[in-house]
Amino acid sequence: MAISFSISHFTPLSFFYLLLLSSSLTPTATLNITTILSSFQNFTSFSSLLTSTSVASDLTRRDPITLLAVPNSFLSVSPSSDLTRRLPPSSLGDILRYHILLQYFSWDDLLQIPPSGILVTTLLQTTGRVHSNFGAVNITRNPLTNTITIQSPAPYSPSNATVLSLVKTLPYNITILAVNSLIVPFDFNLMASETRPPLGLNITKALIDGHNFNVAASMLSASGVVEEFEADEGGAGITLFVPTDAAFADLPGNVRLQSLPADKKSVVLKFHVLHSYYPLGSLESIVNPVQPTLATEDNGAGSFTLNISRVNGSVAIDTGIVQASVTQTVFDQNPVAIFGVSKVLLPREIFGKDPPVVTSKPGNAVVGTSGQPPEVSPSPENSPGLSGPASHLSSPPGFRQEIKSDGERYRVQSCIAALCCIGLYLVI
Repeated sequence: MAISFSISHFTPLSFFYLLLLSSSLTPTATLNITTILSSFQNFTSFSSLLTSTSVASDLTRRDPITLLAVPNSFLSVSPSSDLTRRLPPSSLGDILRYHILLQYFSWDDLLQIPPSGILVTTLLQTTGRVHSNFGAVNITRNPLTNTITIQSPAPYSPSNATVLSLVKTLPYNITILAVNSLIVPFDFNLMASETRPPLGLNITKALIDGHNFNVAASMLSASGVVEEFEADEGGAGITLFVPTDAAFADLPGNVRLQSLPADKKSVVLKFHVLHSYYPLGSLESIVNPVQPTLATEDNGAGSFTLNISRVNGSVAIDTGIVQASVTQTVFDQNPVAIFGVSKVLLPREIFGKDPPVVTSKPGNAVVGTSGQPPEVSPSPENSPGLSGPASHLSSPPGFRQEIKSDGERYRVQSCIAALCCIGLYLVI
């Protein structure tokens, strides 16, 4: 006896929607660059340098990047060997940061670079320890041989490197390229010793001394995350956006930070911190407007990001549901920058389901550093071109827009997979 049954078209559609939802919520694991390099025996020395200078720990917090790695055979000869022997770890660390491009390049992308070249920012540029755009690199391509050359944007820069080969690529997160030499940034003082102040800034005391950040200082101290912030002062440094006491007082009634569980309260506080040192000038000319925060590290790439741009002469910060502006500099001494901001930065991942209702109070207009009220900052996808000296550090015309958050990319991929499966079902 044959038993037949029918399945409603609603069932597979529901299944695919659930598949789409689950895929879009899957975080991307943190990528360890030294683990990737360990499978290539010709890069053991370079990997060791990344670890000994603490640059490797900076890379776990960066995505996307292109790493310019020097093979052992080239690192052991002059001029690269001279640099590794002479420089203290701090200066050598900055040399290595100059080899970390804050942009993903596939091999096809490199072959599309125009002969005139493009400027690409590096991790060194974000430290504030270089003048002008000397923390960027100029990448050029010989149209006859397709040879890729990388050097400082300064005219007649004596230091340059040639791309030897593609070592590894993990679309669209990391690319590792082999180059034939270490590159020295223009005007880099090879004889200078460590220029940073001793680590161990008391962040809570700095906020109390600012006289307008008592609520933030109390929350940081009570939560225990301030110790983590101070421990993160090494490497590329940190940048804190600290709401003023008035910003906490202006929180809408449906936002109760003190009622949050301890873990979520910790995430909100980490959401106010970038794991790189950005002086005000670097924030005003920031190349990549979408910036990961310390909260991103705990919750996966693409989540808990801030959109930073320049609006009406002020640094504007957009969380997706809150738009704030930098109102003052509280502390700025490499490797720590602390800025006062006009609003509490509420992440949409926590408060997005019940967005706060913000009402403007008479006489309480938020004013940025230029004295003008900030406009609503655009979303990352619609951010206008940045003005300022670093506005030209962008992809060449026609360059594929591959640099997106992992969360957005995975949602797009999930949509495509779901549509294909639905189409196949309907055909069958």
